[in-house]
Amino acid sequence: MRIAIAILNWNGEVLLERYLTSVVHFSQGADIYVIDNASTDGSVAYIRTVHPQVKIIENSENKGFAGGYNEGLKHVEADIYCLLNSDVEVTEGWLKPIRSAFEQMPEVSIVQPKILDLMRKEYFEYAGAGGGFIDQLGYPFCRGRIFQHLEKDLGQYDDTREIFWATGACMFIKSKLYHELDGFDEDYFAHQEEVDLCWRAKNDGHSVFYVGQSKVYHLGGSTLSNMNPKKTYLNFRNSLFSITKNLPRRKALILIFFRLLLDGIAAFRFIFQFKFKHSFAILRAHLSFYRQFHKMYHKREKANFITKYYLTTSIVWSHFVNGINKFGVLVKD
Repeated sequence: MRIAIAILNWNGEVLLERYLTSVVHFSQGADIYVIDNASTDGSVAYIRTVHPQVKIIENSENKGFAGGYNEGLKHVEADIYCLLNSDVEVTEGWLKPIRSAFEQMPEVSIVQPKILDLMRKEYFEYAGAGGGFIDQLGYPFCRGRIFQHLEKDLGQYDDTREIFWATGACMFIKSKLYHELDGFDEDYFAHQEEVDLCWRAKNDGHSVFYVGQSKVYHLGGSTLSNMNPKKTYLNFRNSLFSITKNLPRRKALILIFFRLLLDGIAAFRFIFQFKFKHSFAILRAHLSFYRQFHKMYHKREKANFITKYYLTTSIVWSHFVNGINKFGVLVKD
């Protein structure tokens, strides 16, 4: 089983200097690629000088996360793609449990390892943590991370189990499936495109798994921090895109109605917190969604729809009203 590790880079020379060495040292038996999104810094020169064994694919322009990978992976031959952020430090032996999962469980098509915080290594990291899920309204959350609350890693998620979505910070996916699904949806540009990809894979009958015996450390926020208004805009808009594309028509329309109401409440909450840019970002997200609704709706034509997509009714209610911060309290795992 041939694994290719593909790291998307845009002006990330500093990150490559810090973290690419761990990938080279601990990824024996895998091919390593850097897909460069038309960087203007010294990224490409650094790789060629310090890590000549790493293959470089140069995109002609910055196509964002989704488009950058879609273009770059056209030139990568492997059975399994590992999509790895440039701000991830991998650990010794990290590939072995992943390889075993694919080899021993043929139903597995997408895999995520345990994602820990590089700055606080005993804690889970925001992007992916112990595996991703969504609630009935389409809000994403993770084992080990509910909104901004991060759990300490006490071995509670060292298992191997099916999840709903795997993080784009470190996602393993069968190459054949990636191309059958036409890769990431480039209309997302960045953020939650991995939720959509996994949802489409599940609608097509594939399984997504978390393998807790493999772990990596993610810096996080190197592109956009969790509280950047642009990230707020992309997350709110792209979540609506995914609901439109991946649910049966009646259910999708009902959920969109409730999500628009809840998003409005979130916008007012930001106003009361004096985070006016975030409130405006939600308004912009809705306007963009309205403009592209027709386009997203017609992407549903390829989809078969699974009926059980959510793990809990409302993560918003559970967290903000009932005060639940831990996955183990939310769901008896």
